[in-house]
Amino acid sequence: MELDERKVTILKAIIKNYMDTGEPVGSRTISKYVESRWSSATIRNEMSDLEEMGYIVQPHTSAGRIPSDKGYRFYVDQIMQEKDSEVAEIQELMIQRVDRLESVLKKLAKLLAQDTNYAALISGPRYHENKLKFIQLSRVDAAKLLIVTVLEGNLIKNTIVDVHEEISDEELLNLNILLNSNLNGLTIEEINLAVIARMKEQAGVHGNVVDLVLNQVAEVIRADSEDLQIYTSGATNIFKYPELSDNQKASELLSTLEHTETLQELVNGAMDEEKGTGIQVYIGEESPVQAMRDCSVITANYEMGEGIRGTIGIIGPKRMDYEKVLKTLRTVMTQLDAAFKKEER
Repeated sequence: MELDERKVTILKAIIKNYMDTGEPVGSRTISKYVESRWSSATIRNEMSDLEEMGYIVQPHTSAGRIPSDKGYRFYVDQIMQEKDSEVAEIQELMIQRVDRLESVLKKLAKLLAQDTNYAALISGPRYHENKLKFIQLSRVDAAKLLIVTVLEGNLIKNTIVDVHEEISDEELLNLNILLNSNLNGLTIEEINLAVIARMKEQAGVHGNVVDLVLNQVAEVIRADSEDLQIYTSGATNIFKYPELSDNQKASELLSTLEHTETLQELVNGAMDEEKGTGIQVYIGEESPVQAMRDCSVITANYEMGEGIRGTIGIIGPKRMDYEKVLKTLRTVMTQLDAAFKKEER
């Protein structure tokens, strides 16, 4: 006898109810769980088959059923298979989207530089507030765990960690449930000491594993915040303006446009929460970047939903055509927003 879809649904219902209550599960409870798709008699027959197949057991003559080790094994394998499939689908989608986005942003930086005759930069999208979507722990071998961390926007990070204690399949499943029920939707700042202490207490003997996982997740989120791609174009346009073509000034400005670390200062200023998605104009000494204090810099943030933002910047002389640059930036922001909203539909 094989497990068909109905048996699988009923088995999952028994396991989930038993995990929630710790009490044997009867056919009436299952009937409510499956929203009366099948009669109580049908459910009882299926439960009898599941018991005969060894997936559930009846602890007392008149009691409901509880999962057997075989039942737990089936459930854990199903959960891991579903999550692996979901993660693989998201990874494939995001690889396609990231590759496409990188190509779009590089072309856009080039077009902005050509259109304005100034230097242009565009940062790749970054998550304004990295929120956890879900965490999946999987066993690599007896001493290693794979941590799959999925952030808002379906950004995926994989980490392998060493564990120095034995964890059964059931305990691993419970750790996954514990982590996701407590952390989903939180930013790293919201995972405070009280949250950590409560989770370690709930994890019991595996409190150290929870601590280890949380440390790795925090590192992943911080690393993502620092891993910023910035695309530039039109750096040589600055030689068209005598006030910027002085050898030393030009050299410093060109060097700045080649170093992502320095440009991050500009992007971080533009991404400031209080400034939202409006356009910022820095004139001369107002610039947050020392090498750009003989220039004017105009930045704008584009949004792709779920708190995902990037920054567009134009760098030119103080006598730049502000009206044209502001109009161009507003047009680009609108086009980017429309393009990615259309893609998501």
